[in-house]
Amino acid sequence: MYSFTSRVRYSEVNRKKQLEFSSIINYFQDCSTFHSEDNGQGIDLLESKKHAWILNSWQIVVNRYPDLGETIKVGTLAYDFKSMYGFRNFILQDTNDTTLAVANSIWVLMDTTTMRPIKITEEDISGFQIEDKLDMDYAPRKITLPEDFKDNKTTNSTGIYNEYQPFPVIKSNIDTNNHVNNSQYIKMAEEFLPAKFIIKQMRAEYRMAAVLGDTIIPQVLIDEEICTVVLANIEKRPYVIIEFISA
Repeated sequence: MYSFTSRVRYSEVNRKKQLEFSSIINYFQDCSTFHSEDNGQGIDLLESKKHAWILNSWQIVVNRYPDLGETIKVGTLAYDFKSMYGFRNFILQDTNDTTLAVANSIWVLMDTTTMRPIKITEEDISGFQIEDKLDMDYAPRKITLPEDFKDNKTTNSTGIYNEYQPFPVIKSNIDTNNHVNNSQYIKMAEEFLPAKFIIKQMRAEYRMAAVLGDTIIPQVLIDEEICTVVLANIEKRPYVIIEFISA
């Protein structure tokens, strides 16, 4: 497993002085980037080949949020490559090697000229060692939308559906692939969680890439301990579907 050690910074914590959920995603994203760079499969090489690894889905389970100043270890491993897909685990641990958070992710290798998936070759994954997948309760890649989203109204006795004010994609949302970074979507969606909602698990299914100037329409369904957020375009087609489950 590839890993690096860090310390929880003030810029990464919430008002409770705990690592923010979106900061966990950033650590995982940084870890996979470092892994690729150190294996000779970094961003510059991908750009020269007009290739990019695009995130298809996340599943992250949090056991404990580390505190300000706490030393943490972030790890990642590749456990499979199939056709156009790459499969990657992540883990966040404390100094006692206790698991604070664990994640599964699925990536698609894309041709950035055509923006179409391409079949992975041995050259694309040279340097990556295939390791055993981590122990976690693996959820499906696809997220089934509740009926409420199809009707744009509440159809059950407990759920509360709302569509919120649209907002534009801004420059700070954009990454090296010239679209909204995956962690930025999650940070956007977190704004619509109830005040006392503590994220225990998050799943995200990425459908389309939003770019600078696009309009995002937030659609939110809160049903007891589950909050489903769809960030959609003006035609109500999802850029991403995110399911939060509270602790």
